[in-house]
Amino acid sequence: MGVFSKLGQAFGANKEINIEEYMNSVEMENVDLLHEPADMYVKPVSIASEDEVRAIQEEIAKKNIILLDITELNKRPNTAKNVIASLKAFVDKQDGDIGQIDSSRILITPARVKIIKRKKQ
Repeated sequence: MGVFSKLGQAFGANKEINIEEYMNSVEMENVDLLHEPADMYVKPVSIASEDEVRAIQEEIAKKNIILLDITELNKRPNTAKNVIASLKAFVDKQDGDIGQIDSSRILITPARVKIIKRKKQ
């Protein structure tokens, strides 16, 4: 008999709990054990096709900041150009911002969050 079992019995708890079952329960579905809820999140997202644009737009509409990896899209330049143009139009309409960090990453921000695109001299 383990220490926790003995302690449980001492305090009148004799039912064993299946931790995996508990963690997968509906009660734990929306619990983030490591962080308190935030107003917005920074989410790293990889995109490989135009089909994934809608999910990114939904995240921006939820006021999240997206760090977009376009490595796979860069293999198809025309598709990459269309996706980026579509995201830019959406972000402009939302009063957000979009900026390219390097050849494979783009930063997309929601409304009222702006990106300073050049360093002060």
